[in-house]
Amino acid sequence: MDKVNHRRSLAKAITWRITGTADTFLLSILITRQIKYALAISGTELVTKIVLYYFHERAWERVGWGKSKAN
Repeated sequence: MDKVNHRRSLAKAITWRITGTADTFLLSILITRQIKYALAISGTELVTKIVLYYFHERAWERVGWGKSKAN
């Protein structure tokens, strides 16, 4: 099976979180109407969710289900 290296997993985690954090920031502004709170919420989730996604990605790399070997 093809292996995915740690840097690729980290890059995917970061780019996905940038997208997710922008969404969280916009939703937080809509709900709280305060940029200070929106920044605090989105900044915190940016860091925690990058870490969570990285470990999630690495765990899934160990699962063979749904993978095919490239020729």
